[in-house]
Amino acid sequence: MGELGEFLRSRRGRVRPGDVGLPAGIGRRQTPGLRREELAALAGVSVDYYTRLEQGRDTNPGPEVLRALAAALRLGADERAHLHALARRAAGPPPWGAGAPRPGLLHLLEAVRPTPAYVLDQVSTLLAVNPEGARLMPGLVEAGNLVRYVFTDPRAREVFVVWEDMARDCVAHLRTVAAADPPPALADLVAELSAADGGFAPLWRHYDVRGKTGSRRAFRDPAGATVTLTSEVLTAPDGQRLAVFRPEP
Repeated sequence: MGELGEFLRSRRGRVRPGDVGLPAGIGRRQTPGLRREELAALAGVSVDYYTRLEQGRDTNPGPEVLRALAAALRLGADERAHLHALARRAAGPPPWGAGAPRPGLLHLLEAVRPTPAYVLDQVSTLLAVNPEGARLMPGLVEAGNLVRYVFTDPRAREVFVVWEDMARDCVAHLRTVAAADPPPALADLVAELSAADGGFAPLWRHYDVRGKTGSRRAFRDPAGATVTLTSEVLTAPDGQRLAVFRPEP
């Protein structure tokens, strides 16, 4: 069993049937927490598929499966981020140039802790994030792309105090990328978000252009408190960028 399977099994053992609206049944349960078949049903996957995941015989679950498992297991933000990180590791490192973060940016990502930071590619696909960055934007890891997160995750409208400014900046950056040498993933992302009812299409038609640089932005934490952070953006020649959010002096 790999780390992904071990993590799934440990969290499955912590969820009681009553926590998710299931009857405890008659007699003493031999399995602590949920049974595999119960979790599989809650997540909408087959028992055989979930068993292969937990036993390490399937190491490439898609983001939809991970989101469903996280919801069924009632994972917190840090645990969701950890689940996605384990799944990426279990799938093996992608070849250089096909979604792998630059080693130098990964080193900086850890070096700036406890400052929130993440690494994105040209179209804002999330390549890496430190734990503080995952906590700053709950749901970003599951979304897998900053722009998708802003327009499709309801939590983003709570996280960003002035959501409209963040939305305009994200779309203007994509327009800037589209004018240069756009990667194939850009067209797919634009089509996806244009079809969704999140306000993306009107901003895309508005045709603002803006490169990603540092800016001041106000965030709201789960308790409702507001914190203002200034981002610093380091962009590599291949378009990957490290964004670091530091507090005001």
